[in-house]
Amino acid sequence: MKERGITLWGEVTGGNKLGRRLGFPTANLTVNKSFAAADGVYAARVTVEGKIYDAMANLGYKPSVSDGGKRVLEANLFGFEGDLYGRTIGIELLDFIRPEMRFDSFGALREALARDRETIVEVFRKKRE
Repeated sequence: MKERGITLWGEVTGGNKLGRRLGFPTANLTVNKSFAAADGVYAARVTVEGKIYDAMANLGYKPSVSDGGKRVLEANLFGFEGDLYGRTIGIELLDFIRPEMRFDSFGALREALARDRETIVEVFRKKRE
């Protein structure tokens, strides 16, 4: 597994707060369409004011919720409490977990996010061994 990946730095923007309602709050960065990474779910690390958090990230167009066609990088930081709106963070994409998908219901999306989180927690556990 690679230890260093592609990092995007930017200011956290407001989203539709669906991640929060599903139990997976995210910090969102708007991404240029030319950003050189495949759309999908990643194990990631997020840097906030010098502190690094393991995270689950999604890069893409959020087809299950249609976000007006904007490409977004959103990260659910493990163990972070607080508000990141307007703060500059870095999201480093480490391990590609799966491609971005469209889900037919929010319940199906929530279940997929829970599975993705379990997978990513295991990825980080193995990295630390």
